[in-house]
Amino acid sequence: MRYRLDLVLKPAEGALTRVIGMAERRGFTPRAINGEPAMADGRWRLQLVVDGQRPPETLRLQMQKIYDCESVEITEVEAAS
Repeated sequence: MRYRLDLVLKPAEGALTRVIGMAERRGFTPRAINGEPAMADGRWRLQLVVDGQRPPETLRLQMQKIYDCESVEITEVEAAS
């Protein structure tokens, strides 16, 4: 299955590396990443598309434990044929 994660991150060195590493360690394969520069509130908006067979809730709960991560929403998306 393919999922899109919408994340809000604190702007910190290594935040992106921690997010991608967490996805990989939980058995999800990153496929695409898209982000916006820091907004007026100083936070980063990030979309990460991943493939994986595990329940997406597993990944959401683990992402929320990352210090730099303020919020995570997961949406199932259609995989490209």
